[in-house]
Amino acid sequence: MNILFLSDVYFPRINGVSTSIYTLRGQLIEMGHSVHLVAPDYFSPSEDESWITRVPARYLPFDPEDRLIRYGQALDVCTSRLRQDFDLIHVHTPFAAHYLGLRLARRYGIPCVETYHTFFEDYLHHYLPILPKPMLRYGARSLSRRQCNAMGAVVAPSQPMLDALRGYGVKVRAEVIPTGLEEHSFAPGDGGGFRQRYGIPFDRPVLLFVGRVAHEKNIGFLLRMMAQLRQACPEALLVIAGEGPALGSVRAEVHTLGLQDNVRFLGYLDRKTELNDCYLAADIFVFSSLTETQGLVLLEAMAQGVPVVAIAEMGTKSILREGEGAVIAPRDEDVFAAKVKRLLANPAERLQLGQAARLYARQWSACSMAERMVDFYRMIISLGKN
Repeated sequence: MNILFLSDVYFPRINGVSTSIYTLRGQLIEMGHSVHLVAPDYFSPSEDESWITRVPARYLPFDPEDRLIRYGQALDVCTSRLRQDFDLIHVHTPFAAHYLGLRLARRYGIPCVETYHTFFEDYLHHYLPILPKPMLRYGARSLSRRQCNAMGAVVAPSQPMLDALRGYGVKVRAEVIPTGLEEHSFAPGDGGGFRQRYGIPFDRPVLLFVGRVAHEKNIGFLLRMMAQLRQACPEALLVIAGEGPALGSVRAEVHTLGLQDNVRFLGYLDRKTELNDCYLAADIFVFSSLTETQGLVLLEAMAQGVPVVAIAEMGTKSILREGEGAVIAPRDEDVFAAKVKRLLANPAERLQLGQAARLYARQWSACSMAERMVDFYRMIISLGKN
């Protein structure tokens, strides 16, 4: 098959959508399919641009990391440069790329599907706080319903996300296909070397968060949890690996809580050279986001044999299984801290959970998820021919 991906985001912009596109494309290529991506121009190329058409994009005032492709110019670029005969269009963002996909699908008679990567209902109020939250929720649900129903089919990264879409009134054919883990995620990291490089003592208890430092990630919860944990484990260190629009406010909260000696910001880490080392340097991976459509970083940590303590909400419900590499905690900082404290105090339990985590993560291979996606593509293409 020859597949066209459309997205308002891709590397060098680091987030879950970029990772999902990269992972799926790699597996599709290995299976003998071809993929071309249309994505914004960041004026900073990724490592391989041979399969990408970059188009002009504009800045978003409320999220300076992101871009939004310029629809008219993108349409001109697509119709003038892309001479290939595509079998299917796969849209990955609900902004300009969504409407571009619909336009191209109608013009050329190509099936069009979209992955609903982001739970916008619980997302927009962080970036548009001047508008009432109920209004934003209603608008997100209404827009999501219209956009999804305009597609030939929809992919959801988790069952809870699909259930939410059905609750909105999305009627089109849909399938749950998570983003899988590449084999690289299982390559053993060098946790000791990572600690040495960053000056972290080998015996210091380390908790880790990996992801965008964004409002919807609920990192403030982890900071308040650390304030509780510090009373019993004064040497505990929370490492935050990532950047994002909430970095300033998160740093400010660290100072407000007096956690300067207990929190360390590392910024983004290279997925191929440092991220596995970072995971394995941690004693526990902690996560408190309430809006994930999947939560791939949980699986990445598990693939390195790192036990997880996390809140099971939205998409993370489909990943987290108590005892299978994870300890599930409620939305209560004190209880969360108590679970972390217990695990830190029990190396044997951490080791057992870590071993279970590695085995559990194997069930989420990128290869098997790509095979499911190809089957879905073929079904949609076949239905279009009938």
